[in-house]
Amino acid sequence: MEWNLVLRLCVAGLCGALIGLDREYRVKDAGFRTHFLVALGSALMMVVSQYGFADSLQQTGMGVDPSRIAAQVVSGIGFIGAGTIIIHRQLVRGLTTAASLWATAGIGLAAGAHLYLLAGIATLLTLFGLEALSLFFGRLGQRRLVLVLSSESRKALDRVLTNLPTDDFSLLSYEIETLHEPQNLIFRATMVLRSRKATATDHYVTTLRTDPEIMIEQMF
Repeated sequence: MEWNLVLRLCVAGLCGALIGLDREYRVKDAGFRTHFLVALGSALMMVVSQYGFADSLQQTGMGVDPSRIAAQVVSGIGFIGAGTIIIHRQLVRGLTTAASLWATAGIGLAAGAHLYLLAGIATLLTLFGLEALSLFFGRLGQRRLVLVLSSESRKALDRVLTNLPTDDFSLLSYEIETLHEPQNLIFRATMVLRSRKATATDHYVTTLRTDPEIMIEQMF
């Protein structure tokens, strides 16, 4: 019986690690270790809720609802998921990672409940949603891009802003700050763009890289 419970934890950890490897490949904050621990912890809580109170059940008039701890896992995982969501200048990041953590918790609960087939299929479907759907539908809709540019010339940054919006881009917001360096002033612009085509985004970034007065510090 104990080895059967250990197997449940191993299956849950393996499924979580597989999903986490995808997030690690995408350079997300919550990688394979986080997803492994979420799935493992969820399975452990499910096992404890099912078998951890066996001694209490032997007493007359005592009853245990195994679903209560599982329900708390579903609501409690939201705290970890919320920690991966970042809102920066009208751009929301981390929603997919938060959703994958939520799904991983469910997979861990399924493995802890001895539903191995369901946990395995849910893992495959989660990976399908993270990778395959982005390949099929990644070119649909509009995209948001945050560019952090710096230059020693304020006119160079104004020139970049003047050329926007175009048919392919629209400027949602921007902010320019002045950095006082020991020898000169550095002007840094943070722009939030909305593009219609992925190819247009690549072409625009390539054009900026060829400008000797502009340096791209960050892009996400």
